[in-house]
Amino acid sequence: MKWQTKAELVRLLDQLVSFKSVTGSEDEIAIVDYIYQLLQERDYFNEHPDHLRRRPIEDGRQFLTALVKKPEVKQTIILVSHIDVVDVDDYGSLKPSAFRVKELTEEFVKDFSNLPEEIKRDLKTGEWLFGRGTMDMKAGTALQLSMLEKAMNGEWDGNILQLVVPDEEANSIGMIEAVEELKKIQAEYDLDYKLCLNCEPMFRQYPGDEQTYFYTGSLGKLLPGFFCYGKETHVGEPFHGLNANLITSYLNEHLELNELFIEEVENQITPPPVSLMNRDLKDQYSVQTPLTAVSMYNVFYMEQTIDDIRKKLFDVMNKTKSHVEQHMREKASIFYKDEYQLDESTYTISVMDYDMLYEAAVERHGAEEVQRRQRLLIHDRSGGDRDFSTVLTQDLAYLCKDLAPMIVLFFSPPFYPAVTSQHHSMIKNILNDVSDYTEKEHERSPEVLSYFSGLSDLSFVGESNQTSDQIQSLTENMPLEKAGLANMVIKGDRLIVPTLNIGPYGKDAHQWTERLEINYSFEQLPKILERTIKTTFKE
Repeated sequence: MKWQTKAELVRLLDQLVSFKSVTGSEDEIAIVDYIYQLLQERDYFNEHPDHLRRRPIEDGRQFLTALVKKPEVKQTIILVSHIDVVDVDDYGSLKPSAFRVKELTEEFVKDFSNLPEEIKRDLKTGEWLFGRGTMDMKAGTALQLSMLEKAMNGEWDGNILQLVVPDEEANSIGMIEAVEELKKIQAEYDLDYKLCLNCEPMFRQYPGDEQTYFYTGSLGKLLPGFFCYGKETHVGEPFHGLNANLITSYLNEHLELNELFIEEVENQITPPPVSLMNRDLKDQYSVQTPLTAVSMYNVFYMEQTIDDIRKKLFDVMNKTKSHVEQHMREKASIFYKDEYQLDESTYTISVMDYDMLYEAAVERHGAEEVQRRQRLLIHDRSGGDRDFSTVLTQDLAYLCKDLAPMIVLFFSPPFYPAVTSQHHSMIKNILNDVSDYTEKEHERSPEVLSYFSGLSDLSFVGESNQTSDQIQSLTENMPLEKAGLANMVIKGDRLIVPTLNIGPYGKDAHQWTERLEINYSFEQLPKILERTIKTTFKE
């Protein structure tokens, strides 16, 4: 076997990291080809070539499945990992070395005196590897290939199905499309999916945290957008219009870090909402006030429903409406010294969601005209999913100018359902056994958390608390989904498999100091994963 020792896993990780597989890049395709070729060379897949497959997704990228099956055995564990990484612009002058593990680590050694103290301490141990993807999550992919290799060697009492997907760092399209393939493989080989095991890295709960974490699920995420449509005017007549930037200013004040969205479940707490996009939509400078603007927010959740969150977002919009209108009245009163009564319709704001706006546009212009305009926009489309969601919303708003000023709530991809198997009896039994083993054999006391906090592809196979009606209400307010442009949400029967995430130890994911600790990750963790697999097949 080739991928079992610490040195062999370091070598495999080095090979995987060398692919510059930034989401959407050519190397994101090439690395799947590379893993396919590595597995194709093995005797098992020479004898069972149909068990090793590459499947394209809609945009030409691909995912890989590798099934190692024992005769007459149904019990199967799915191992899922992603091979894409985030961009490396944050590395600055070190960018050329970002995908060269040994070279980058040597660069840090050379610049030792200028490094933060924590990195100096880690470097001194000689047990840390630096580079994009070392922690998130090519170490996890290497570990899973090691477990697959053991399956090829006949070491498990059940079947192992390895799934390697692209696009996790963006929209998880790889995983969403792979779910249907998992269903087909299950039917084709009459498999019983016992567990979906992810190996995303542990995330620290606070600075200096060295606790070992196991996760039974994955955090949920929504990306609400707010299209703010004001009323244009010349800067010399500011009270004859309403600046869209003023609306977003109050919106940001009321939503950024809003504690009402924080959710606490057992020993976990979600971070509050954070703005990911905030800008007006003027193409060029002029003395006309900005007519339109957009804000998008990251909203994490655990047990809340989509309807719960939607209600809170409407509360924020209504609060914004009230404060903007009050602001305009007060400032106009001061400016005109109460001698002139401004037309309040100029700044009376309508509050609605995308579906309401769409229906209003159809009522005014007919479904055929609305669809014609959307087809034209689709034909001329440029930009990413978030920007095009804004374009579709803006065009509907232009058809309903009589409703302006307005704030329109819409949702953009990605959407991650919150999932957890915390109450599943089999998962409880597995974790009791594996936690005891980890404490006795490796002197670590794992803490079990219900939700992996870094977002993961487990969201698309685990059990979610969202009903089909709630999912429908979400998709009706996703411009891309409503236009038939995307498959960002699993709308049919979900593949429900108990979930676990047991991953390596690293620090600073998505930062230029991203690194992996290899003593735990490549010496102790392989044994913990072995124990997890063996225990699962005994259940």
